[in-house]
Amino acid sequence: MLENIFKLHYKRFLLDKVAKCFAKYFTPNQITLISLITGIGVLPALLWHQNGLAIFLLIFSGFLDTIDGEVARLQSLSSDIGSMLDIISDRIVEASVIIGLFLVNPSDRGLVSLCMMASILICIASFLVVGIFTQNNSYKRFHYSPGLMERAEAFIFFIAMIMLPSFFSLIGILFCILVLLTAGLRIFQFIRSNST
Repeated sequence: MLENIFKLHYKRFLLDKVAKCFAKYFTPNQITLISLITGIGVLPALLWHQNGLAIFLLIFSGFLDTIDGEVARLQSLSSDIGSMLDIISDRIVEASVIIGLFLVNPSDRGLVSLCMMASILICIASFLVVGIFTQNNSYKRFHYSPGLMERAEAFIFFIAMIMLPSFFSLIGILFCILVLLTAGLRIFQFIRSNST
């Protein structure tokens, strides 16, 4: 949702310039790999109680994730393999963050962490299934159906969980509700558009 609101300004004032710079030195898949490694780094940072570092790594990983696709377009290297690597990398980073958040306090965070993983699993399943059966009319390699909770919103929730550990359960439950609502709305829209 936030991506759709700020996309044009973000692209014009930051993404285009940074992507052109990165395109001189890196391939899109290399940027995806750096984003993946940076995102996985959130887990040990959380375990070492380096919350500032964890937040920085999470934001930088998300920033790199926005660059790889733009670099692919600049270099005319968009590919199915790149799209696959991007989607899988995103899920690995999200899983790493949730595992890190869980391991900070396993006895109190177990159920909420499990529910967050389950909600993401359901949401990504809805995203991929709708994408398979919907014609692609965008610049992306597959049909992209935006939702209420996307990567930017998830990262905001993760940062809130890191910064406000005493509210972890409340923030986590709200995260699950919004992710499941996103999946439900996506499925509802798909059914409605295919039943007429």
